[in-house]
Amino acid sequence: MNTVVTFGEIMLRLKSPGAGRLLQEPLLESTFGGGEANVAVSLAQFGVPASFVSAVPENSLGEAVVGTLRRYGVDTTHISYRSGRLGIYFLEGGAAQRPSTVLYDRENSAFSQVHPGDFDWLSIFSAGLWFHTSGITPALSPSAAETVLEAVLAAKHAGIPVSIDLNYRKKLWNYGKTAPEVMRSLVAHADVLIANEEDIQKCLGISNSEEDSHTVDLDGYRRLTDKVLESFPGLSHVAVTLREAVSADTNFWSAVLATKNTFLISQKYAITDIVDRVGAGDSFSAGLIYGMLKNPNDEKYALEFATAASCLKHSISGDFNLSKKEEVEALLGGNASGRIQR
Repeated sequence: MNTVVTFGEIMLRLKSPGAGRLLQEPLLESTFGGGEANVAVSLAQFGVPASFVSAVPENSLGEAVVGTLRRYGVDTTHISYRSGRLGIYFLEGGAAQRPSTVLYDRENSAFSQVHPGDFDWLSIFSAGLWFHTSGITPALSPSAAETVLEAVLAAKHAGIPVSIDLNYRKKLWNYGKTAPEVMRSLVAHADVLIANEEDIQKCLGISNSEEDSHTVDLDGYRRLTDKVLESFPGLSHVAVTLREAVSADTNFWSAVLATKNTFLISQKYAITDIVDRVGAGDSFSAGLIYGMLKNPNDEKYALEFATAASCLKHSISGDFNLSKKEEVEALLGGNASGRIQR
């Protein structure tokens, strides 16, 4: 069965209830989440076979991770059990003008200790349809970065498209190499790049000219994507998400998709009363992959599907986007009223 393969770390997510401050109450909501796992779950909800490759601790937490992913339809065949711990991230939800905050506790996790040769990529990609990873994974450790590169090269050798979400995380790049030192070598082998403007600046060292650096006009994004495509000729597509944050509860959400010959702009969504914005970028990645696989010659559809899917994610608590493709298609068709469906 042709499968979209994703590779990265999944963590225990501990969140303060509602918009409460972290440990304001003696309760934390426990779920699981992580960039590439989020993409796999979202794709499975859209009906696309998805496989998540990772490493988890050989204990009840690791078993719970695998069980949760299976419940959402993700293939977990290539998740390995090993010694170590499960990474944790603590989330404090924002409200009004107070932003959400994330605290990581993932050092020396089981996944961060993966090495080249730990995974049989030849077997994994034997039925591969697409490979997706992110800039979070190589930020975890030197050996994780080497393993991501091994996976990307194996996917290219297998002849399947590679997408990378830059996902810059300042708090993670602390083992001696900068993000551009690592990410530029990975992006050189990618087909599809997904990012926001800061990701491109911090991971690739590419920005608009100084006079444009603080603008949000679409011409600036066109120039930015042109620079990325010129710097990395192997890329066929560059998608950039555009978030305009009015407050923690109200955002405007849209995206652009660029190729060497086209520059497409999505519909803009006004998202109010946000439930949870964590994982929105991952749901965009999943939507873009779905759209490009479903209609390879209709880039506008892929962009609009991805933007609508990630818009809906803001209404769902937890890392995973549990929206079905029919719900995304309904939003694409103009059904944005939120009226009860009977």
